Formats: sequence, C-alpha cells, structure tokens
Amino acid sequence: MEDKLSIRVNIADRYYPLRIDRNDEERIRLAAKLINEKVSQYKQRYSDKDVQDFLAMATLQYVIKLLELENRHDVDPFIALVRDLNEQLDNVLANKTDRVL
Repeated sequence: MEDKLSIRVNIADRYYPLRIDRNDEERIRLAAKLINEKVSQYKQRYSDKDVQDFLAMATLQYVIKLLELENRHDVDPFIALVRDLNEQLDNVLANKTDRVL
C-alpha cells in the first residue's frame, strides 16, 4: 500500500496541492514556512517590489547556502590525499622490505 498524503502548501499567498510521501510532510511544510519567512523579510525591506522578485531572491539565497554546504561536504579532495599518502606509504614500506632482504 502506498503511504501517500495529499496536502496543500501555501507559498507566498498561493496554495499548491501536493501528493507526497507521508514521511516528507514535516520537511515540506518546514520548507514552505522558511520560504514564506524569507519572502516576508524581503517584503518588509523592499515595498516597491513584486512577490516574484521576493521569491527569486529567497530562492537565490537558499541555493547559495545549499552550494556552500555541498562544497563543505565534498570529500573528493580528501580521498585523493589519502590515496597519495597510501601510495607514499606503500613505497616507503616496499623500500624498507628491499633493504631487509
């Protein structure tokens, strides 16, 4: 049996019907709340702009944060360093073994 749930999410005074996994409801509602809070902050600062502008700026701000987090969790450089160190250790151990024999 599918564990789907139908909800309506309010983003910038518009309602969007969604069919989601029941486990995702809390995260989706929190995301909508954060977007609405950010839009509200922009509305207070810039009264001469359109809601579309506020949504675009909120989106830009959250994507910048996402990219920063992704870069922070990028382990590829560390994996390369560990491989290099492992290779160097192998070479040192191979040279010591050659000297003992």
